[in-house]
Amino acid sequence: MKKSYKIEVDCANCANRIENALNKMEGVKEVVVNFMTQKMKVEYAEEADVEAVEAALYKEARRIEPDFEMK
Repeated sequence: MKKSYKIEVDCANCANRIENALNKMEGVKEVVVNFMTQKMKVEYAEEADVEAVEAALYKEARRIEPDFEMK
């Protein structure tokens, strides 16, 4: 399953750090964070509980960048 989110992130370096960290998480096949468009595309693993993984992604991104928002 693929989903796209509108995000708010303050700098390109933060976006890169978030992308690298989220790509290592369980239940995620691929995450692409685009600082210029303020969008994040997530492809979830087939067996993933999307709601649980989505919450974990948000929590991890906020840990890296406290100003991160995901809509």
